[in-house]
Order: sequence, then structure tokens, then C-alpha cells
Amino acid sequence: WLGIASFGVPEKLGCAGLPLSGRQKELCKRKPHLLPSIREGARLGIQECRSQFRHERWDCLLLPPDSAAAFSVFGAELSSGTKETAFIYAVTAAGLVHSVTRSCSAGNMTECSCDTNLQNGGSATEGWHWGGCSDDIHYGMWFSRKFLDGPIKNITGKDGNGLISMNLHNNEAGRQAVAKLLSVDCRCHGVSGSCAVKTCWKTMSSFEKIGEYLKDKYENSIQASDRLKKKLRRKEKTQRKIPIRKEDLVYINKSPNYCVEDRKLGIPGTQGRECNRTSEGPDGCNLLCCGRGYNTHVVRHVERCECKFVWCCYVRCRRCESMTDVHTCK
Repeated sequence: WLGIASFGVPEKLGCAGLPLSGRQKELCKRKPHLLPSIREGARLGIQECRSQFRHERWDCLLLPPDSAAAFSVFGAELSSGTKETAFIYAVTAAGLVHSVTRSCSAGNMTECSCDTNLQNGGSATEGWHWGGCSDDIHYGMWFSRKFLDGPIKNITGKDGNGLISMNLHNNEAGRQAVAKLLSVDCRCHGVSGSCAVKTCWKTMSSFEKIGEYLKDKYENSIQASDRLKKKLRRKEKTQRKIPIRKEDLVYINKSPNYCVEDRKLGIPGTQGRECNRTSEGPDGCNLLCCGRGYNTHVVRHVERCECKFVWCCYVRCRRCESMTDVHTCK
């Protein structure tokens, strides 16, 4: 379904012409007004994945639009059962909740609006009450489950069951992140802004904050056993008694080596990637180039500078040149 992000105005194509599964097309036909939100959810998830991993060996690379499997956007990564797969499922499920909930709060939907449970009540002693338009994530959560969890259950193959459970779990972890990061905003009322009374409402965090939270979960993700009992459990036998929480990201297979090109798996390797010579982090030349070293070349920038307005009436600028060193992995 993520391929929908590259369609300009999906409403014009209708549900049948979009890269959706059978169940998703049915749901789309029943709720065509949700198409812009579905597209926005896919775009949010993909963009946040690119942003969170832009400096890593795996940079959440998308397949080129002209490749055979471009509709699947991430290619083999979606079915590899790795930590990266876990992040993709979580961040895109969260994106869908976020975009549908935004549409509800904006009044673009007939079947959902603000959270009506938070219209009355509050605390008179503390001087605040619920008001405004609280984001009602219940409809977004329901739609994300209906739209994303159904098609996953159709996966078959030898790792089928383990992958199904893993992907369903990570979808839910993404949704839980949106719920967990709901915050309360308030506005003051009173004479001369004295804040005698406050009106408060619940609002979703920015999607960037949700992306950071999920990136942290990715760093601490748990390897689950591919031998399914009734539910997912840790692969490490000594830790089996520790339960896997709803908000944890889980993976089954270890990640491949993203350092070197592997065409079969669609991994481009890090050769030619720009790196930061002075950084000790994942974007540093040492880590990003996997110990192969780096090339340095000088790039010349020419731009207009020191512009002044001359009476009357034009702008006079100088041409400024600067030289910067660019480092790329060998």
C-alpha cells in the first residue's frame, strides 16, 4: 500500500487503480473519502523513516520508481523479518493513525471528529476544564488495524506464521507510540491573562517526535523466536520469562551486511555515500564506510552575497566563492 504515496491525486484513479490488496480495495471503496489520509499516512511513514536513518548504513532506501517491485517501495526489506522491517511496519502504521486522526480533528470526516469523552469535566480546584478539540485517536487506531492488519494475515511460506505475528506486533507497536505520546495543551483565561481558568485538550505529538521514539525502540528491539507457540517469545532462552511488551519492536532474523552491495537483496552498499570525517557517530566516515576508507574532493560553491538595495530600484550583489571538502566512502 505504501506505493500510494507516489500517486499525485489518488482520488482521481479510484480504488481499483491503486497498489492495494483485495481487502484494502474493498475498504477503500466503502470509505473513498479516506484516500487522501491513506496517502498522507504512507508519505509520513516513508519520510520519517528516511529522516531517522539518513546517516546510517541502512538509510531506509526506497526502490527506484521504474523498478519492477516499485509498488512495494521497500522491496525485499518488507519481508526479511529484520529490525529494519520492524521499524518500517511500526512507523507506517503510526503514520496512518496520525493522518486519519488529523483529518478527524480538522472536521474532514463525517464518521469521526474531536474526542467527545473530553468535552466536559476537569478539575475545578486546580482551575482547568476540558474544552477545545481533543484529538480522538480511537477512529485512527481502528482504521489502521482494519486497513493494515488484514492483508498481513495472507502471507504464506515457511516463515509465514512467525513473520505474520512479527509484522502484526510491530504494526500495533507503531500505533501504541502515537497513543503513548499524546500530550495535553492548555490555554489561559482570566483578567489580563491571569490564568484563573485553563481550557485543556489532548493533542498528538509531532510525527518527528513519534519517529524518534520508534527509532529508540528500534535500537532496543528484541529478537523473537521463529518457532511460534501461542504468542511471540524471546529467542534468548535465558530471557524467555521476560514478557514482550506491546510497545516493543520485535524481529526474527538478523540484519544483513549493509556495507557491501547485494543486488539479490536490493542492498546498494555504502560505497559513494557522503560521510562526516569528524563525527564519531553512525554518519562518521569510520563507521559508514565500514573501515574501507574514504575519498576527499573539493567542491566549489558560487552564490550571491552581500546584497544591497540601490535607490531606485534594483538590488546589487557580490559573487562569493567558497570551497568545501566532501568525503565519500570508498
